[in-house]
Amino acid sequence: MTIFAISSIPLILVLGNSMLIPILPKMKTELDVSQFKVSLVISVFSIAAAISIPILGYLSDRFSRKAVIIPALILYGSGGLLAGAAAAWFSNAYTWVLAGRIMQGIGAAGTAPIAMALTGDLFKGGEQSKVLGLVEASNGLGKVISPILGSLLALLIWYAAFFAFPAFCLISVLLTIFCIKEKKTQKEPPPFGKYVKGLVSVFKTEGRWLFASYLTGAIVFFTLFGILFYISDILEKEHHIDGLLKGAILAIPLLFMTTTSYITGSKIGKRMKLMKALIILGLLLMTGSFASLILFKKLIPFFAVLVVSSIGTGLVLPCLNSLITGSVPSDRRGFVTSLYGSVRFLGVAIGPPIFSKLMEWSRMGMFLSTAGLTLLSALLCLVLIHVAKKEPTDKKDTLFEKLQFS
Repeated sequence: MTIFAISSIPLILVLGNSMLIPILPKMKTELDVSQFKVSLVISVFSIAAAISIPILGYLSDRFSRKAVIIPALILYGSGGLLAGAAAAWFSNAYTWVLAGRIMQGIGAAGTAPIAMALTGDLFKGGEQSKVLGLVEASNGLGKVISPILGSLLALLIWYAAFFAFPAFCLISVLLTIFCIKEKKTQKEPPPFGKYVKGLVSVFKTEGRWLFASYLTGAIVFFTLFGILFYISDILEKEHHIDGLLKGAILAIPLLFMTTTSYITGSKIGKRMKLMKALIILGLLLMTGSFASLILFKKLIPFFAVLVVSSIGTGLVLPCLNSLITGSVPSDRRGFVTSLYGSVRFLGVAIGPPIFSKLMEWSRMGMFLSTAGLTLLSALLCLVLIHVAKKEPTDKKDTLFEKLQFS
């Protein structure tokens, strides 16, 4: 039940963007806004989260994980209520929808990244990697079901998805309260100045590989949400597919990503060489897939090739989670994992608006530039993530001790 409760937190988080992807074209029509403005409904959520995450990460280190997660989920649900009410009853609905989305973004900052730190606190070694794989799979499961769920709710009315958020958040709040028992620590939280010095020392010694890992996380989510935005648009405009069928089609690549994430997380254990190899392999699969998409316009071959990039994403994310969560001391884990969550959110934030511009520019240019980004990320990971030639066997060894930095 503890694992189930932890997994519910990123599941709730991912609904915040993915559930709205299928209704963006309808939202554009109903609110009478431009393509760029409707993309901001995704972006402001992610930007607010990216800004708030480091602050909430520090607070979770200073006090406790649950003390941050529970109020964050409540704020998340409240933002959904405001956005839904604005769409239903306010005259200047678009402005208030954005305000609600900003509230949701701030709440989102205290969910999945803190859940990663909480997993690092409660589980160790191979079990930690397995649970982190489940957390990433839960994130992916949210992406699978959310387009379908968003499409189903839109059959009632297009803004119904906003009113679903409070119900989901309430379930996660109750699970967090009753099913997660944090380990009590006898140590007093360090003063702020000492805490900052500790963080500086972490980034001095681990900065190069953390930079590669953070950038990779941002690029993966940038491409994921950019491609989803593109698919949502072409399904409706070029193929005239809408409603539940559209949601089901959007879920196909996400299902492959989720399945791969679960399998990867359950198999990698503490094997650092394997993690690095899978990260690079996953990025190369993404590169090949994106570069090949320029050759396909028909839906079936297009999605067959796109699935390869989804498998690559499923290889990369659990390995990154395990590297970052297991590599820092627990008293600074909340900030470091939260900063990772922050850059992931930035990737989500810039994906839809940049892809909206790339779609206007050139389809070929869009896919080739995306492939270039993932190839660059693979090269950086190859060069900057160094693994010890002989992995330690002492049970006391941590991932931190297994990494050798450039």
